[in-house]
Amino acid sequence: MVDDVAALHAFIGNRPFATIGVVVESRVVLAYAPVVLDAGGALGTVRFHLAKNNPVAAVADGAPMQISFMGPDAYVSPDWYVSQGLVPTWNYMAVEGEGWARVLPDLELQALLVDLSAEQERQLLPKKPWTVDKLTADRLAALTNAIVGFSVMFEKLEGKFKLSQDKKPEDIEGVIAGLEARGDAASLAVAKAMRSTRRL
Repeated sequence: MVDDVAALHAFIGNRPFATIGVVVESRVVLAYAPVVLDAGGALGTVRFHLAKNNPVAAVADGAPMQISFMGPDAYVSPDWYVSQGLVPTWNYMAVEGEGWARVLPDLELQALLVDLSAEQERQLLPKKPWTVDKLTADRLAALTNAIVGFSVMFEKLEGKFKLSQDKKPEDIEGVIAGLEARGDAASLAVAKAMRSTRRL
């Protein structure tokens, strides 16, 4: 488990697309949305919006929410280990948070839309950023009437980074080599994370 808040916030900043889980009428319901991460609270706060017709958007103020951010993941072949008798597994990185939903009033919802687009447009520089000012007032009102905004202050936030930490150094090296030889983006990202974790 990883509980370094700065590291977890950096992870969320790089992977801001969240899976949001709530219980609706005795069953777990999932939704998906990009978030804006704020420093509020000891563990931070996320803001996001959902379409009004999304079942998760029907939850009331104070409803418990769980939010997950998935990082890279990759299959690990036992052929990559030096040690014998090991089995296939999967390496992955994820961050999970828990908190209570707060429905955003109109002005905060509009601020969320500004902040969310600004954060993502910043990554496209030197392109001139798109802003909500390009929408007419009627169009913006129609859009905001079709969505519900939420804020969740984390009461629990932890990382689950399964990166072969339980293996011998030579087996870890074998997995890194195997992932790098595989060469796809996810495998390379997991190999890079394994190298970083090994140096800590």
